[in-house]
Parts: sequence; structure tokens; C-alpha cells
Amino acid sequence: MATRTLHSIGREACPLLVVDDLGPEPTLVADIAAALGPFPAARGNSYPGLRRTIRPDDGPAVGYARDLLRGLVPAINEGFGVDGFDLLIASFSLVTARPDALAPIQRAPHFDSADPLILAVLHYVGGAEGSGTGFYRQRSTGIERVTGRNNAAFMAAAQAEASGWHGYIGGSTPSFEQIGAVDAVPGRVIVYQGSLLHSGHIPADMSFSDDPRVGRLTGNFFVRGRPRAAARAG
Repeated sequence: MATRTLHSIGREACPLLVVDDLGPEPTLVADIAAALGPFPAARGNSYPGLRRTIRPDDGPAVGYARDLLRGLVPAINEGFGVDGFDLLIASFSLVTARPDALAPIQRAPHFDSADPLILAVLHYVGGAEGSGTGFYRQRSTGIERVTGRNNAAFMAAAQAEASGWHGYIGGSTPSFEQIGAVDAVPGRVIVYQGSLLHSGHIPADMSFSDDPRVGRLTGNFFVRGRPRAAARAG
């Protein structure tokens, strides 16, 4: 039976939903992902590895995504104050870039969207021993969640400080203070606003395999919450 916990992150008390034991066994999900391999390199973002978008004709993968998200509807509605959500993109991802091969943008926390209704849904599947996801505050600006108003300030500070970043971030640094973290337990799902500064915790000795049955495999989904009627009216 799935269990869920709602946390608050940072000074803004942003919601972080953690759900355990939801969906099929992780080994079955890994088999579904492996059937879609080999994965292409991630493009158009800073993800340090491979990413395979789940397409409408991907059969079992579509069923996996549909069932997982349906199971999250009540918890997301309650935790994020929305009236359902719409799926924007679904994919499987594998971290394959070693710490010494990262581009500067991959060495620090990032955000996915400044839209507060865009939610990231991350399903830890396998190969994630010792890893997880961290949430951060940019020390020089105090930014925890990027918005249209503070995006320029966040980017300017990040560019000025980038020369001091090395490898994957794995906790507080001179540039960023960790304000929350979740361990990557197989079968665990976390949901958070994509505007929160976040990064994967990737140990240097982790497997960086491109095999979905061996490497750090996650199911990644972006959804957009539908504002509740009262909020729309206001």
C-alpha cells in the first residue's frame, strides 16, 4: 500500500510530496524502459545523461506512465492546491555523465520552469544507491524558487560564481545552501514545483551505466496543475 508524506521546503514553505510503494515493481519498470533502448543523449536541457521520451505508441511505457500519474492525483491535488493536472512530457532518464565530464551548468542546482503550476514528478526506479535529490537556496540572492521577477538575478549570480563549481553538488557549498533532500529509494515518487532550485545527488562511485537495468534510471514527468475554480475566479 502506498504511503505519502508532504514536506515543506525552505523559507517559502513550498510543498514536497514523497510517495512510497506506488506503481509496479521497479524491476518491471526497468524492463519496460530497457525495451525502449538504447536511449539517446538528452537534448535541449542540462540533464547529465540519456533521456528517452515516452511516445503515444510505446505501449507498456504509456500504461506505466498513465497508471502512475492516476495514482498520484489525490495527493497532488491536496498537496499543491490544484484541481487535477495535464501531462506535458513523460520520459525515462539515465545519469551517465561522470563528475569530471560535466559542463558548468550541470554542476549546480537548476530550475525547470518559472511557472509555479509546472510540477516535476520523479520516480526512482533503480541504480540509485546512495543518490537522491537535493533542494537549495542561492546564498548570494536568497533565491529558493525562481520566478519571472527574480530569474535575471539568479542567472547573473550563477554566472559570476560558476568558476568555483566542481563535480556534482552533493550538499551545501559556498554558493548554495541545501534546504532539503530526499533519498532515491527504488519505487519512491517525489513531486515538487519545477521552479524550486534542485539537483540530483550523484555519488562519484555510482554506476554510470547506460543499461536501464543497471544504471540510475528514473521516470520523469512534467505536469501542469489546473487552478481550482476559486483561484481562477479570484
